[in-house]
Amino acid sequence: MDDDGTPLSGTVEADETYIGGYRKGTMGRGVGKTPVFGMVERKGRVVAVTVPNVKRATVMPHITQRVLPATMMYTDEYKVYKRLPQEGYNHRRINHSAKVYVSGDVHTNTIEGFWSLVKRGIDGVYHAVSAKHLQGYLNEYAWRYNARHAPQARFEALLGRAALGS
Repeated sequence: MDDDGTPLSGTVEADETYIGGYRKGTMGRGVGKTPVFGMVERKGRVVAVTVPNVKRATVMPHITQRVLPATMMYTDEYKVYKRLPQEGYNHRRINHSAKVYVSGDVHTNTIEGFWSLVKRGIDGVYHAVSAKHLQGYLNEYAWRYNARHAPQARFEALLGRAALGS
């Protein structure tokens, strides 16, 4: 269920989240949880990866490797995304800290919806996952999301991959 590596283009949203573990205390972003970074085409595919942190030096290489230049990028106001215009991307931000979640076509609701599917799926089906195996679960949920419009083709592709692997 790995991603084929095809670059994202068109209109792309990017966001980070934290998955798993128990929140220990209230200091810091995602304390005790595994950081995850994702990007989604508004009417297309999603890419989600575990990352050691959500600093600019970690996040920007994922964007430059997976998103075509001149793509319209939508993000929240997190500071790591400030360099997107210098990297050749069109960039608009939504100000969540001011309780603004949609302003015209500027929003990150698509990627946040994907995070919701992943988190509810892990909580409901698997109950918990370790950081060691989280990327495998992200691959599964991204594969399901990317093939959501053709469930029969998704089933046949999975069977075909299983047959090749045995």
